[in-house]
Amino acid sequence: MHDAVGFRSTLTGRNYTMEWYELFQLGNCTFPHLRPELNAPFWCNQGAACFFEGIDDNHWKENGTLALVATISGNTFNKMANWVKQDNETGIYYETWTVQASPGKGMETWFESYDCSKFVLRTYEKLAELGAEFKKIETNYTRIFLYSGEPTYLGNETSIFGPTGNKTLALDIKKFYYPFKPHLSTKEFLWSLLQIFDSVIMHRQFYLFYNFEYWFLPMKFPFIKITYEEIPLPNRHKTLPDL
Repeated sequence: MHDAVGFRSTLTGRNYTMEWYELFQLGNCTFPHLRPELNAPFWCNQGAACFFEGIDDNHWKENGTLALVATISGNTFNKMANWVKQDNETGIYYETWTVQASPGKGMETWFESYDCSKFVLRTYEKLAELGAEFKKIETNYTRIFLYSGEPTYLGNETSIFGPTGNKTLALDIKKFYYPFKPHLSTKEFLWSLLQIFDSVIMHRQFYLFYNFEYWFLPMKFPFIKITYEEIPLPNRHKTLPDL
């Protein structure tokens, strides 16, 4: 369930990996910490693109796909690197969920995920804009969907958890997130699973934190789904910049 872009220098023979990653692990990006000293949930949901030397060939071959998708010039690479820096400064928060009205293509999308796969797709589009010509293959991406009716806006941290906030709503949100905390025993874990099942499946409730705001999702069958989608590589843009 991870996607990245690899590079190989024809001059040096060295390999490099570029990936957009949650800085504090996936669980912390998806659910908050409930700290006794803080009234509001504490989120560690920052994400960023990281670039490092080496490609873990065995990992990608055993757990996914490792394929050559394009050949680019050093000049194009440098332009892409400048774009990555700008992209890093623009989108800094990781979002796990894609929220749709129903399964299937063309359905109403309430919220888009902002994760490693979206970064790879953005990078490919930028490279196509810079003149890269991709091979005629499709690449695969894992996505996690929630399905709900039209979301209801609840407010931000201040309006809900602040001094004049909605105490009843604040309590409901924290109660919802409590079972998602890390667990120390099997008994606690199983009990939390029952609580999550009761909230999400039986009562069809989900509280989503998105761009500093809280939303209520009236959940719908099939509630949650993990998909493995094939997406074609982009076409080279006809109007090319100076390479």
